[in-house]
Amino acid sequence: MPDPTPLIALLEDDPAQSAWMRQTLADAGYSCEAFVEGGALLAALRARAPFALLLLDWELPGINGMEVLRWVRANRSETLPVIFVTNRTLESDLIEGLNAGADDYIGKPCRPGELLARIGAQMRRHRPSANPDGDFRLGDFTVDMATRQIRLRDEPIALTPKEFDLAALFLRHPWRLFSRDDLSALIWNREVPSASRTLDTHLSNIRKKLRLGPATGTLLCASYALGYRLELLPSSDQASLP
Repeated sequence: MPDPTPLIALLEDDPAQSAWMRQTLADAGYSCEAFVEGGALLAALRARAPFALLLLDWELPGINGMEVLRWVRANRSETLPVIFVTNRTLESDLIEGLNAGADDYIGKPCRPGELLARIGAQMRRHRPSANPDGDFRLGDFTVDMATRQIRLRDEPIALTPKEFDLAALFLRHPWRLFSRDDLSALIWNREVPSASRTLDTHLSNIRKKLRLGPATGTLLCASYALGYRLELLPSSDQASLP
């Protein structure tokens, strides 16, 4: 049997914004159940509605998006992905939302391509994989885990072992935010002191060697208070490789 169409819950009280997001999701093949206040969404969650992902506005009358998120993390599986789509875009807001358990955070107004890319990334992240360590492709990049080789449009890229590990991690998980502590543990299996330039040097090297930028449709973005993630550019923003 084919997989059922993923059902996304949308908590948004602005009618125009809700209509735009529902149409964007429908055009991409998702089902969407929209809510205008947090209490109604909590009632659906308590009834075990089969949502694959939650899109939450933060500022709402009554029960707001943050209160819904906290209830979900206290009462439902950690595997239910939650994305904030909100006007609250200060770094302190991002930190509060992510620390409360949000998987991602998009500031309004958001572009349809970015919204769908981030939803897709969270769906893949939370979907069990038969071979999570196998070979894979992302755009023009091919990653061969057996030979530990990354190719860009069939051109092999010379990487040190740690550069390969770091590059493969970002390419396998686009849009996922990794803190410095995450990267230290996953790549070096230990804490890398904040004063050390080891991580920064490796990040700089993979930016250059993989030509991360408009030419490859990728950006390695940094927020020193939060961490790093690989973002995918819309195809219209991509340039040709030199």
